[in-house]
Amino acid sequence: MKIAIPDLISNSYFPVIAADKLGLFKQEGLDMQLEMIFPVDRSLEILRDGGIDFVGGSAHSVPCAYPEWKGGKLLASLAQNMYWFLVLRKDLKAAKGDIHAVKGLRIGAAPLVRLGLERILVESDIDVERDRVRIEPIPAAFLDENKNFGVAAAKALQEGLIDGFWANGMGAEVAVRSGAGDIIIDARRGEGPSGAIHYTMPALITSDAVIQRDPDAVAATVRAVVKAQKLLKNDVSLATDVGRQAFPAAEAELIADVVARDLPYYTADISPEFVSGMLQFQRDTGLISGEIAYEEVVATRFSRWWGAAA
Repeated sequence: MKIAIPDLISNSYFPVIAADKLGLFKQEGLDMQLEMIFPVDRSLEILRDGGIDFVGGSAHSVPCAYPEWKGGKLLASLAQNMYWFLVLRKDLKAAKGDIHAVKGLRIGAAPLVRLGLERILVESDIDVERDRVRIEPIPAAFLDENKNFGVAAAKALQEGLIDGFWANGMGAEVAVRSGAGDIIIDARRGEGPSGAIHYTMPALITSDAVIQRDPDAVAATVRAVVKAQKLLKNDVSLATDVGRQAFPAAEAELIADVVARDLPYYTADISPEFVSGMLQFQRDTGLISGEIAYEEVVATRFSRWWGAAA
């Protein structure tokens, strides 16, 4: 079987990487191959077309391949809440929490990830045209070299090619430690408009076709990811071991510190409150148009494994 994530050198989907590198998929009897496929909508399209079996990706992105959620399902949360940071150039001296500091700036953001920032701006009464906010991709050369959008964004910030970025915790960590940037908004921890934490979350995703074909393997995959979460919560130093197998040397030595801050959010449950907030975000951004039931979004038959023992 195959599982894809859109970011490799990152904390965003780290429980999937850990499940692979710690041998937890193998413990569950799975012959699982981990791949990086960027961006997330491309990985979901390949899932839909049968080229892979699972995606560790942003939950709100599923309708890009499965319109109105028909055929795609969330299996478990990899970590709770929207998980991106707004980082701005340090020399701007923007105050923590001041979303209005983006006015007149160039902000790097990946496809689909940018929707979260754009919605925060709308809810903060910031108009990107009126307030001259340019939200743009990172130069391809940086992305090709770094294999992670956040790290690439941090490097582009250091080079002065952008004024800030909206990306993952690893990118934020690299930017702060280099002295190039400051964290202005930490979405996971409730900074930003009320309800923004529920725009999305990193989630384990599959298709109805995979569930129908091999429900036992789906359950085993959920168990492996939950075990990874629990092992990391019990001993975060394992993150360094995993990082040394999967990351360049510099990021491998940072990952345990980044994951340590995420551990309070390492629970696999997907609440009705989250789904309601995410669906409203999807309607607001045009990803869906109709009302969708919780059971159409979440494969509830696997929820009993959310508390599986490590």
